Amino acid sequence: MCEEAVGWRMKMAEQNNQQKKGGQQQDANQLIQVRYDKLHELQANGKNPFEITKYDVTHHSTDIKDNFESLEGQEVTVAGRMMFKRVMGKASFCNVQDLKGRIQAYVARDEIGEESYADFKKYDVGDILGIKGKVFKTQTGEISIHAQEVTLLSKSLQILPEKYHGLTDTDARYRQRYVDLIMNEDVKDTFVKRSKVISSIRRYLDGQGFMEVETPMLVSNAGGASARPFETHFNALNEDLKLRISLELYLKRLIVGGMERVYEIGRVFRNEGLDTRHNPEFTLMELYQAYTDYHGMMDLTENLYRYIAKEVTGSEILTYGEHTMDLSKPFERITMVDAVKKYANIDFNEVPDTAAAKKLAEEHHIEYEERHEKGDILNLFFEEYVEEHLIQPTFVMDHPIEISPLTKMKPEDPNYVERFEFFMNGWEMANAYSELNDPEDQRRRFEAQEKAFAAGDEEANHTDEDFLNALAIGMPPTGGIGFGIDRMVMMMTNSPAIRDVLLFPTMKSLDSDKKAGKSGAVEEATANDNNGFFNDNAKIDFSNVKVEPLFEEEVDFDTFSKSDFRAVKVKECVAVPKSKKLLQFTLDDGTGTDRTILSGIHAYYEPEELVGKTLIAITNLPPRKMMGIESCGMLLSAVNNLKDSEDEELHLIMVDNHIPAGAKLY
Repeated sequence: MCEEAVGWRMKMAEQNNQQKKGGQQQDANQLIQVRYDKLHELQANGKNPFEITKYDVTHHSTDIKDNFESLEGQEVTVAGRMMFKRVMGKASFCNVQDLKGRIQAYVARDEIGEESYADFKKYDVGDILGIKGKVFKTQTGEISIHAQEVTLLSKSLQILPEKYHGLTDTDARYRQRYVDLIMNEDVKDTFVKRSKVISSIRRYLDGQGFMEVETPMLVSNAGGASARPFETHFNALNEDLKLRISLELYLKRLIVGGMERVYEIGRVFRNEGLDTRHNPEFTLMELYQAYTDYHGMMDLTENLYRYIAKEVTGSEILTYGEHTMDLSKPFERITMVDAVKKYANIDFNEVPDTAAAKKLAEEHHIEYEERHEKGDILNLFFEEYVEEHLIQPTFVMDHPIEISPLTKMKPEDPNYVERFEFFMNGWEMANAYSELNDPEDQRRRFEAQEKAFAAGDEEANHTDEDFLNALAIGMPPTGGIGFGIDRMVMMMTNSPAIRDVLLFPTMKSLDSDKKAGKSGAVEEATANDNNGFFNDNAKIDFSNVKVEPLFEEEVDFDTFSKSDFRAVKVKECVAVPKSKKLLQFTLDDGTGTDRTILSGIHAYYEPEELVGKTLIAITNLPPRKMMGIESCGMLLSAVNNLKDSEDEELHLIMVDNHIPAGAKLY
């Protein structure tokens, strides 16, 4: 086919697509207007549903189904959202969805009356109904309610998306979780299980004599972890404050005060990136127990995880993706040095000093900073060679002192501390210490952290004089641990991304400056319209954009046609560790086998923006290693410069999500 013909086909396809979208938008607007007209008619007739203030519900859908034998023929009252309606003359069927599931209702004109039946026929999918009637079983064996009364409790004025069409945009699902919960029962089940996880934690700890407490979120010194805080200003005191990054230092103050077993489940805030396992605000659980150490925390962790798994999933065997983890067996315990020796074949006991450690890092192509010492580099080796292998529940013990400023030294070796991290599925799930209670040692650790901060470590701790004073009062030997609740829920629900277990994850604002400058394809994929799932392209000012001149050199058509351009869908996107530029994409290319492609676009996109998007990739390029990861292909981007500037803009080529993975571009 000649190039002119290809161009004509593309132009006609685009015109048809625009006409189709315009027609869909017009149809949607008309349907929404019909709903408003129905509401206004009801209001004019004195039947305004929004004037109803309460409705007495006796049962939920699942309760009726589970207890049919005792409830058959009995009168029940349910309420929920109508998800389906079929009108058949004098009788109709509808499905009502409540918290626990769905149940069918049989609505007959002779039973509820002509006026009520006429009203019912005008109700729309999405309306919230109250149904009173008797429990029975249809001829097909479906447990149902024979309606005696149907009450419109709330009118839905928007149109719900189609089950398998309108919810393909991951971005829209996270932004409008209320729609996601309505349309996707699995999503609702995930958050029911999340609630069970937290309540199980509370039951277990309360049973072990722990006391739940609350500590400040707004603090003058955000300590207890290595992270950048969010900063704010308190007008009343004219003082800069920070949002807490940890619960640790205040809980330890309570141990000093004689509260021997305390815990808190609360939100913490870290000014960091977004990916499948990180959100800037997340739920942390920390506990502290006087008169025990990190071995006591290991025992508690084993017992707690088994308890939660049994309570939430009914089993001590967890499945996450392709991995199965057995919590019924004793959890492995291994030192960090032994773990690196096992998986990297390097014994840091034989590394004499920092200079030798840095030389080893260079030999193994591990990036480090000038300020790093031997212990820091040991940790870098651990991250590079070990973490991915820790699938089964594993305690990694005895960390280097350089990365553990709040932990007791090991008496037999002051280069290491009594600390462990708990791993499953290759993820860090918890962090625990034998808590440092020596105020002089703690001051020295804080001073070292201040030096690290001055040397460029923005995540270093700052000296907390009040905490030092508390330690000087006297803190007993104490064990402490912190659990990331969100990762725990991910594991218990087999959820692939942290945003899947957060009701309202942090998202980039639709009207942000960054979004405003992106291509129409991105705007279409992320912007809101009447129903929040599709929108016309935004008008963008390109007057300040400079593009490269067209190539004058011609490429023969046969050479060009050898490149295999495919539509690919982003299943997962994460920042590549120790790289400021690279993002690692896990892509569905239609073959059934995930494809990995690395792209140096982190300066322009956060990973979470891209999950669920449909991109274009060249798939038949030879594999290329980048940061030790094999990249199999190239994602297409558009690049331009700003006028009178050296600044470059990059925009990934994104296409309609209706295009299936693996579709070939011609």
